[in-house]
Amino acid sequence: MRIILCGFGVVGQNLVKLFDSRSEDLYAKYGLKPRVVGVFDSKGSAVDQSGLDFGKLVETKKKFGTVGRYADTQNQMSGKDMLKEIKADVLIETTASNYKDAEPGMTHIISAMKRGMHVISVNKGPLALAFPSLLELATYNQVMFKFSGTVGGGTPILDYAKNSLRGERITSFAGILNGTTNYILTNMGTGVSYDEALKDAQDKGYVEADESLDLDGLDAAAKLVILANWIMGMKVTLPDINCTGIRKVTAEDIKKAAKENCLIKLIASCNKELTVSPRQIPDDDPLCVNGTLNAIAFTSEHSGTQTIIGKGAGGMETASSILRDLLDIREEIAGD
Repeated sequence: MRIILCGFGVVGQNLVKLFDSRSEDLYAKYGLKPRVVGVFDSKGSAVDQSGLDFGKLVETKKKFGTVGRYADTQNQMSGKDMLKEIKADVLIETTASNYKDAEPGMTHIISAMKRGMHVISVNKGPLALAFPSLLELATYNQVMFKFSGTVGGGTPILDYAKNSLRGERITSFAGILNGTTNYILTNMGTGVSYDEALKDAQDKGYVEADESLDLDGLDAAAKLVILANWIMGMKVTLPDINCTGIRKVTAEDIKKAAKENCLIKLIASCNKELTVSPRQIPDDDPLCVNGTLNAIAFTSEHSGTQTIIGKGAGGMETASSILRDLLDIREEIAGD
């Protein structure tokens, strides 16, 4: 399977390592032989229709800070040009999420679909701003569009709701969808100030380069959009979310909640409205997970409420979700 990989940061590099370490196993068990024919990052690109060497890609990035130095002559082909000129079966989009105009991910995804490529995205920007349109475009071009890594990282939240609860009607859901804010609020619960908790999260590398994505609830809101569209069949985008972050949560708020045997968590919910906001949650509620964990509770018509808990992020966890999507595509192609 020929693959173009957009972006070669932590997730992209872990994905290539996964391909490398599991190449024999993937072929023996699933008949999948991933062949990465093009990779690009912000400073350059690498192309080889016969397949790029996984180990060399990672070493080149580590040594030079770009895959552009993979070959003897530096390759400056842009992602847009690569998607026009290189033949591939699947585009894997891992560039940074941008909630203003979703670029460059939006252009990459649309270009790939129009050329008949299946798309796997862990970039939430395009889905947050244009989910219904992208699904329509995928259907029109008869390609598959997979995005299980956009919500929950390696925890299969989207798959669980769509497949494990198949036949059920989910009436509402609520959950902690951002591990960074959960880590900050967990620390504040031990008496640490907001500023100290934020600095600790930054020092550990949990906070996005643009901290507003975490602190103002934008990341959680983007995931809520994806869940609402995919699971509830809504047609909503980011502006439809009523969103409040955690910047105004004080030590007094935390103490007041504790007196009522509650914790404050940033909760994204879909009931009658789509909302992201800090709320008091009883400390014995399954949603009261600590640290960087995510948790989401689905309430369905006949099965009651079920909660799924797991790691919300991480390079290898997200890479594993991409591999799951790739195997789904391989299975559907084989079935056809």
